[in-house]
Amino acid sequence: MLARGALCGGHPSKCAKLDDVTKSNMNRAAVAALVDHTLLKPEATRADAEAAVAEAVELGVASVCLSPSMLPIDAGDVRVCVVAGFPSGKHHSLVKAAEARLAVETGAREVDMVIDVGAAVDGRYDEVFADVMTVREGIGPDVVLKVIVESAVLLEAIGEDGLTQVCLRAAQAGAEFVKTSTGFHPAGGASVRAVEVMRAAVGPNVGVKASGGIRTAEFAAELIAAGANRLGLSGSRAVLDGFAS
Repeated sequence: MLARGALCGGHPSKCAKLDDVTKSNMNRAAVAALVDHTLLKPEATRADAEAAVAEAVELGVASVCLSPSMLPIDAGDVRVCVVAGFPSGKHHSLVKAAEARLAVETGAREVDMVIDVGAAVDGRYDEVFADVMTVREGIGPDVVLKVIVESAVLLEAIGEDGLTQVCLRAAQAGAEFVKTSTGFHPAGGASVRAVEVMRAAVGPNVGVKASGGIRTAEFAAELIAAGANRLGLSGSRAVLDGFAS
């Protein structure tokens, strides 16, 4: 059995343990505790963000994930997550760090940053490390950092070994989680194989967030069984309704 906080980068209050879900047969409350309830549509309004927060509170999820322009926002007891360098990852590392730091100063407690996927495809893994490290230093040690790698792209372009190397660099640079996808790339979102590779790469001390195209409880359960201990969902209620209470 994993130690408490083992899948959270040493922060037990910041994510649920995978064991907590599998041993409870993935009931609704346990799965909800893994969910980042997400609203990142470009056309989203302030009212949409406030509605997403209210739904996140009602569902009992881990966090509500918003665009940084939506902050500050009153989210009650639900943690606020924002994206940085989203969705292309082609921003300068210092710009990503500044964007993330400003979000933290206005209420974010978790940051999902996008790497420069092209650097990863080129095998420039040291640049991936430096990109993540720059954001890590910008937000400080107490904010959860999740690193979006666009796993579908990497699996196609550089294979499982390449995806493994990218995840290792992200973890070495201080990420608490590696995350499959933005959900905006045409190559696709989360997959069971990507989660398996990412979990094997980072081991038990770093989290794996599956995101992109998760629309059913069945798929969510497969991803959790493969090693995901966070789920990025925009249709959280529909997915959670598929789990027993």
